Amino acid sequence: MNHLEHTHKNDVVTVLNAECRSPVVVVCEHASCFIPPALNDLGVSVDSLQSHAVWDPGALAVAKGLSDRLNAKLVASRVSRLVYDCNRPPSAPDAMPHQSEAIKVPGNIGLTAAQRQDRVDEFYEPFRTALAEAIAATSTPVIVTIHSFTPTYHGKKRSVEIGVLHDTDARLADVMLETASQFTRALVLRNDPYGPEHGVTHTLKEHALANGYLNVMLEVRNDLIQDTQQQDDMADCIANWLEDALGRLSVEGAVICQV
Repeated sequence: MNHLEHTHKNDVVTVLNAECRSPVVVVCEHASCFIPPALNDLGVSVDSLQSHAVWDPGALAVAKGLSDRLNAKLVASRVSRLVYDCNRPPSAPDAMPHQSEAIKVPGNIGLTAAQRQDRVDEFYEPFRTALAEAIAATSTPVIVTIHSFTPTYHGKKRSVEIGVLHDTDARLADVMLETASQFTRALVLRNDPYGPEHGVTHTLKEHALANGYLNVMLEVRNDLIQDTQQQDDMADCIANWLEDALGRLSVEGAVICQV
C-alpha cells in the first residue's frame, strides 16, 4: 500500500488510486456531508443536513467513477464544507460560512481567531497536504476538480447543466468547451453558475496555477447525477471528454496507468 492510500489526520481526507501514474489528479472538495459529533451539527436543522448547503450531492460518485476510468489519483475531503470548505483559503470568510443560501449555520457564528485556526489545522491543512503530496507524486499533473450545484438557487432556476470553470489559465477549459457538443447534449457554459469572481477557484490557484499545471473545475447540476446510472453515465462522459481534450493538448500518457 502506498503511503497516500489511506485516510490522513483524523480521517478528514482520503486518497484513492494513489499508485496510478496518470497525470490526472481528481479532486472532490465537497464530497461529504459528515459533521463531527463534537460540533453538534453546527446547529443546522435536521432536514437540511443532506442538502446542497452541506455538501455536493453526487459529486463524489462522479469523481470516483472518473478516477477509476482514468486510473487517476483521487483526493477527497471527508467533512462537510460547513465545517471547513476545502476550496477556500483560511482567510476567506466563507471557509466557515455563517449561512449557505437560506440555511443558517449557528455553529459558525462568532468563532474566535483561535477557533478558526483550530478548524484550519484539523480539517484544511491535512487536505491541502494530501493534495500537494498526490500532485508531487504525479508526473506533469493535470488538476481536475469535481463539484455539483443545485438546479434552483435563491428561488431562481438555472439553465446551465455543466459548468466548465477556470481562473487565469483557460487552456484545458478552452478545449473542453470547444468540443463539448461531441460528448454531451447538456448545456455547457464557461464559468457558470460560478466563476473566479465568486472565490471558487482556490484549489486551482493553490495547486495548479502557481506551478503552470493544466487544470479545470467541473460543476454538474445535481439533478443530472442523482442515481448510480446517471453518475456512471456522467463519469463516462467526462472521462472521454477529458481524454480527448488532453490528447489535443498533447499531454503524454494522459490516462495510462498500470494498476
